[in-house]
Amino acid sequence: EVRLLESGGGLVQVGGSLRLSCLVSGFDTDFYSIAWFRQAPGKAREGVSCLSVSDDIRYYANSVKGRFTISSDSASNTIYLQMNNLNLLDTAEYFCAGMDRISGYCSLDRYEFRGQGTQVTVSA
Repeated sequence: EVRLLESGGGLVQVGGSLRLSCLVSGFDTDFYSIAWFRQAPGKAREGVSCLSVSDDIRYYANSVKGRFTISSDSASNTIYLQMNNLNLLDTAEYFCAGMDRISGYCSLDRYEFRGQGTQVTVSA
């Protein structure tokens, strides 16, 4: 059973940084992808960044490009989202999500599994 567990959300001021973690378990192989999505109240879900674990392909939404970095630590089975220079528009619930049997790409639109989410609030 695939399980994804996020941590690292919280309250931060504009211009600050946070690092989100996604502890991954249950995939049978390394051919999977992990994406970070976010959703603010009243707004559509947005795919922020994704990573194809087996070949390190990464994508970023234009809204976070240059500020967010996705990375992985195979030893701890954790996918990170480093978020720098946060602004008010980054306030949302963030969740990590996965797709199995993936190689050569990752999706910012869809997923098969997801975690419960962690709240990120950026204050002025």
